Amino acid sequence: MNASLTSRLVALSGLLIVGLAVLHASVPETPQVNRVPFAQLPAAIGQWQLAGNLAIEDESLKVLKADDYINRLYVRGSSAVALFIAYYATQRQGDTMHSPMNCLPASGWQPMTTDRIRIPTADGAAVNANRVVIQKGLDKELVLYWYQSHGRTIASEYSSKAYLVLDSLRQHRSDAALVRLVTPLGSTQAGADRAATDFVRSLQPVLGRHIPD
Repeated sequence: MNASLTSRLVALSGLLIVGLAVLHASVPETPQVNRVPFAQLPAAIGQWQLAGNLAIEDESLKVLKADDYINRLYVRGSSAVALFIAYYATQRQGDTMHSPMNCLPASGWQPMTTDRIRIPTADGAAVNANRVVIQKGLDKELVLYWYQSHGRTIASEYSSKAYLVLDSLRQHRSDAALVRLVTPLGSTQAGADRAATDFVRSLQPVLGRHIPD
């Protein structure tokens, strides 16, 4: 890494730290936003049907510190997608969203490949997401995840935090959500890609009621 790039990254990190430090003073305790709880997320999303709720351990919930969350399994034929969304009404210094990649090694999963994709949706917008293939033993799964706030879908954790600082100063809002999908890789990676992206296209028009613009 050259010296110029290193200097820019250090400067960006410094700005994010300073910005996060002022969140406590700049964001109201209870931002006035209207949203529908995740419990009212439809049982049918496009051609996908709810197959059940997935449990989360109490210790994980304590670490999560989300104001609202959902963890569900949706199926379509032989395909299955585990949907997890965590919503934060406010974020404070030291109490912000973190990448799902942080907890994978602790649960035995190892990332094998990582890249970013743009998934076009029916309204013309694209979902910007991280695409990760993970493995534990012989099992492989495909993970798509992104950060969503105020009409944006963001793949980069650093960009998410930068928008957090800007929005808290300009709009006095720090609400945001983490959206994650997991589907078995199966016999072909292409099949998992098709299932996951189809679910994203079906899900995105629904999320506006639950993750406010």
